Amino acid sequence: MTLDLVAVDPRPTIPAGRIVLRPVRKSDAGLFAMYSGDRRVAEGTRSIPHPLPPGATEAFVARVMAANTEEDVWVMDGSASGLGEVLGVISLKKMDRDQSEIGYWVGPAFWNAGFASEAVRALIEANPQKNRTIFAEVFQDNPGSARVLTNCGFQYLGDAESFSVARNSRVPTWTYIRKLD
Repeated sequence: MTLDLVAVDPRPTIPAGRIVLRPVRKSDAGLFAMYSGDRRVAEGTRSIPHPLPPGATEAFVARVMAANTEEDVWVMDGSASGLGEVLGVISLKKMDRDQSEIGYWVGPAFWNAGFASEAVRALIEANPQKNRTIFAEVFQDNPGSARVLTNCGFQYLGDAESFSVARNSRVPTWTYIRKLD
């Protein structure tokens, strides 16, 4: 008899109102490509290129599913509520001293419906990385993401700028902090 070992994703599934935050699956790649391939989504992030090069989505999925990743990524899954299986993505990137940076994007079909706020609140409440502090950065031309953060208890920290791959330029940002102690 042969015993096959199956890797189990250490990221928990987190209930988040109408959605659940669940670990990424290989089968998510198609919907990731569809949503993140939208210029509006890509330009709202630092790291998603536009147009998406071949293999970029599959490489992202492989990277975030790896056991030694510095970033924990969850899918905003609304299938239990009759919504889409992939509404967006939310992540925590580990920093030092019990700190992380939160990031998220939502597919345009689901904008202005509160899913990002539900996901951010649930991730803060679950605190899977046992953080004391969470940082966030949003582009200043994306006030909707800034509202998500302030509605979830983040405090404005200051202005900065970050490079956006999709825009191929530096973009003014607002930085936020949420202390969990």
